[in-house]
Amino acid sequence: MVVVFVLVLLVVVAVLGALHWYEWRRLVRDTTRGAGLGRRLGTVVFVAGPVLMVTALVAERSGAPFWLQQTLAWPGFLWLALFMYLGLSLLVGEVVRPLLRRFLSRRGAGAPGAAASPAVVVGSGPHRSIRPRSDAESAASEGDGVDAPAAAGGRSGTSSSAGSAGAGGGAGPSRRLFVSRVVGGAAAAAAVGTVGYGTYGVLRGPSVKRVTVPLAKLPRSAHGFRIAVVSDIHLGPVLGRGFAQKVVDTINATQPDLIAVVGDLVDGSVKDLGPAAAPLAQLKARHGAFFVTGNHEYFSGAEQWVEEVRRLGLRPLENARVELPAFDLAGVNDVAGESEGQGPDFAKALGDRDTTRASVLLAHQPVQIHDAVEHGVDLQLSGHTHGGQLWPGNFIADLANPTLAGLERYGDTQLYVSRGAGAWGPPTRVGAPSDITVVELASRQA
Repeated sequence: MVVVFVLVLLVVVAVLGALHWYEWRRLVRDTTRGAGLGRRLGTVVFVAGPVLMVTALVAERSGAPFWLQQTLAWPGFLWLALFMYLGLSLLVGEVVRPLLRRFLSRRGAGAPGAAASPAVVVGSGPHRSIRPRSDAESAASEGDGVDAPAAAGGRSGTSSSAGSAGAGGGAGPSRRLFVSRVVGGAAAAAAVGTVGYGTYGVLRGPSVKRVTVPLAKLPRSAHGFRIAVVSDIHLGPVLGRGFAQKVVDTINATQPDLIAVVGDLVDGSVKDLGPAAAPLAQLKARHGAFFVTGNHEYFSGAEQWVEEVRRLGLRPLENARVELPAFDLAGVNDVAGESEGQGPDFAKALGDRDTTRASVLLAHQPVQIHDAVEHGVDLQLSGHTHGGQLWPGNFIADLANPTLAGLERYGDTQLYVSRGAGAWGPPTRVGAPSDITVVELASRQA
């Protein structure tokens, strides 16, 4: 097992190293002339970025001092997102690059440096002559943007200034260097813009989404009952007390009848994040606020967090059920709790209930829907997926979960999956905006 882990780790390190080298080559080496200041600064960035990224992940998982986690989290996690979108942008650039070269070749001298050094001067004095430069010599001089002698092959008597004279004295970059700078600049701008906008979307707070869910067993008196569903807040070294306050204010503004916090509230201990979670005490709903654990609670001290949320006024549902006037509300632990003997127990939460009453289940992961169907649950409320969080991660998340986001039906059971209010790792979302969902129950008798 240890050998397998080491081999997997080596493969991951090798892949990350190769991808970083590729990005460094395209964005730094290919766009600079020799070992100047620009290349040195770019190299520093591509060395420091992955180091900060790895140390930020290790610091969070190893329980390093919280101040160290906070110091590393912003640059490390943002680099992770930027690294991802730089790679995607550069892959698109590989398609554009030959097309741009062909366009510039047809334009001839219309591109900067396109006509630079078109000839080679052979000999000296009265016996010198001028001949066209060969394709090999042109390629050697362009060399991915690195300067080379004007005459290839060390030919005797070649004038180093003849190329400039042949270009009308132009000293601009070669065509290949020009293309590399255009493609690299566009890729960098696209990646920075994507990550910047995605980060702004998280920090400004989640939007409110409204969904109507009809339940056959819901009595007429409960028609229009509103449940505010929030998941994956992920308070931690990046998202703190200010973010928690935004979430609480947004929930309270919807004036729900009941609040359901369906896991992954935190990434850290009560000692470090207790002050950040304090605004949860302000949650207001006629029938109260309820909480179930997510997988990240079991990385952060689930028992301590259950007690903390209870102290803040939320009611934890640990494989338990409460009978509300109109329906049964149940909650099960996350599957990650199985390693600590605290896994989900559907029989305990649902086994002895009156099946003629409507039932709503809080369960962090959508994969728990199959047990919910077996136990005759009418509606399961979940999170966990983040909607993929970073495109194209949604395709992977979709493969790993029965429902990525939104409302779907499984037999007689409906499943609603929230994209979540916060973010894990990079405080960034692309193609999966954060949300708090107000689920309005509808009675078919109404």
